[in-house]
Amino acid sequence: MKKTILSMGFLAAVAISSVSISCSSDNDDFGTEVAQKSVLTITLTGNNIATYKKVDLEILETNSGAIIKKTLENASAYSFELPFGSYKITANGTVITTENEEVQVGATGQKDINTAVVNLSLPLIIKQFNNDFIIEEVFFAGVKTNDGKNYNNSRYFKITNNTNDVLYADRLMIATSEFFTTVARSVTPNIVDQAFPISAVMIVPGSGKEHPVQPGSFIVVADNAINHAASNGFDLTKADFEFPSTNPTLGQVDNPGVPNMEIAYTQMTYNMIFLYTTSQQGYALARLPEGQTASTFLAENKYDYSYTNSAGGVTNKSIYKIPNSWIVDALNTSRDNDFLQILTAPSIDAGWTSASPGYNGKTVRRKVLGLMSNGKNLYKDTNNSTADFVRNSEPSLKNGIVR
Repeated sequence: MKKTILSMGFLAAVAISSVSISCSSDNDDFGTEVAQKSVLTITLTGNNIATYKKVDLEILETNSGAIIKKTLENASAYSFELPFGSYKITANGTVITTENEEVQVGATGQKDINTAVVNLSLPLIIKQFNNDFIIEEVFFAGVKTNDGKNYNNSRYFKITNNTNDVLYADRLMIATSEFFTTVARSVTPNIVDQAFPISAVMIVPGSGKEHPVQPGSFIVVADNAINHAASNGFDLTKADFEFPSTNPTLGQVDNPGVPNMEIAYTQMTYNMIFLYTTSQQGYALARLPEGQTASTFLAENKYDYSYTNSAGGVTNKSIYKIPNSWIVDALNTSRDNDFLQILTAPSIDAGWTSASPGYNGKTVRRKVLGLMSNGKNLYKDTNNSTADFVRNSEPSLKNGIVR
């Protein structure tokens, strides 16, 4: 569920006219009193904005409390005649982005007006409606070494705070799907509307407020937090967390400087979590509720299901599930000619994205809508991975982890 960042458009200010009005009292012995006025021109600007569809402006004079309102439609600037004073300006409205998407925007500004002509540029910020972390990127496809061999390490999740508030990564759950988008089975019971069946889940350690993430910042959860550059992979030594593994055949070296994720459940041996190289899995980002532990999660969220196999018999399986109410973000991946089903409730993710074929060194990355007020990327999140992600994208950590 989010192409490259487009350059910020430049909008020229409209021509400004000024006016000065003098008012005198009638035969006043104390002389002439002048009420000074100015022309304030507000020019709207913004990142990736093609059309300013409708924007409401409100101008408040802080000393008198006087308010002026104006609605701009398909316009980016307007001039107001105002008395000298101190003003606060608020903008709220709807714009069309350069990708032809309608989004809501807002801005605030303030200005002391004490000259005949004043110009104010008001940068609009796209409003955010999500209130938790998002999956910004999953690199699962793998790479080829310089001598053409498949390399099974250097994979990662990039989890981003797409809000204006400080969030804590403690107790975040990262899960891989039990089912595949490329294999359609009629399972009983089908619980997609209530929960996400999983093949594995790992949990960010912490008691609640040990791992703060600033607005627009991210954490990296790497399969192996070392420098993979010698194998044509990425330098993941600065990852925040890494997958634990005791599998001797993978040759993984634990980085003692990077804390391990807690594996709550996996169907693989050696306490492993392994991302499929081919686009066919779903991934869920959830938050373990207060009062829950890995043990209570397993005790309360068992999922027994059955399906008719290719031989005509019945296969029964017992796994685990994550309630949809715990999930803060999810995405489905598939291959263009093999897609058969979405693995999540449509309200969580109604589409899918892709990075294929395997070992192509590409990734799935969320699209950038614009910039936050702090200059960090604001990512698209419509709960539809088809619309939100760039398929077969260049990995953001190709040159290492830069914050």
